[in-house]
Amino acid sequence: MTPTLRKIGREWLWGYTAFFAVLLYLPSACIMLFSFNSGIHIKFPLDSFTFDWYRALAANDSLLEAAGNSFRVGFVAASAATVIGVLGGFALVRYRLRGGKAITGLSIMPLLIPSIILGISLLVLLRVIGVGNSLIAITIGHVIFCTPLSVSIMISRFVDLDRTLEEAALDLGAREVGTFLQITLPLSASAIASAFILCFLTSFDEFVIAFFLAGTKSTLPLYIWGQLRFPQKLPEILALGSCVLVGSLILVMLGEVLRMKRATPQ
Repeated sequence: MTPTLRKIGREWLWGYTAFFAVLLYLPSACIMLFSFNSGIHIKFPLDSFTFDWYRALAANDSLLEAAGNSFRVGFVAASAATVIGVLGGFALVRYRLRGGKAITGLSIMPLLIPSIILGISLLVLLRVIGVGNSLIAITIGHVIFCTPLSVSIMISRFVDLDRTLEEAALDLGAREVGTFLQITLPLSASAIASAFILCFLTSFDEFVIAFFLAGTKSTLPLYIWGQLRFPQKLPEILALGSCVLVGSLILVMLGEVLRMKRATPQ
């Protein structure tokens, strides 16, 4: 390829990347922009610049309660899904279980099933076993939904992990449980943290399953859905969306840092 063609290809690639970035992030940028508008209508030009909608968030008890519910559900669901992912991923990689490939395939099925079908199925199942619509039901549903993410991350980590380190510990007299706790888990800490962050974000943002399993207490996505019926609440929802976007961005960046650390050879 001639230098001229290479230059043209590079410029075209940069142009395509810029177009893709604008297309991807322009809606989010609009949410943040209009969250500072003093008026309740989404229009240009803006009426005036204000922080009133952000101050209103701190005084909204219903919103704070819904956010607290989402944090609790997300933390418990992410913790449970991460533990299952660590143990399940280790068993599938190290012990080469009979039917391991089939188990691995089945473990990602919740990601392939449409969320509305999964939500209806969980609603029926939980009612049959006596668990009514509640935050507990939402947590159970989110554990099922998030576990495939955790399992896939941990399988990838355990496959890349140098097994000779574990074998050396066993040769020196360590038991399998001790080797797992003192060698395997510390070396997999970045992957575990990455799996937890991804599962937490997935649970925190999930709407469809929560919609079917919610009782008298709602999560943050359900609260936002309910408030969209009132036009005067729109600026406050935009301010809330901006806060969620910034928080999610920070966690995603942290997860990416951990992923890059995981990719670094030990």
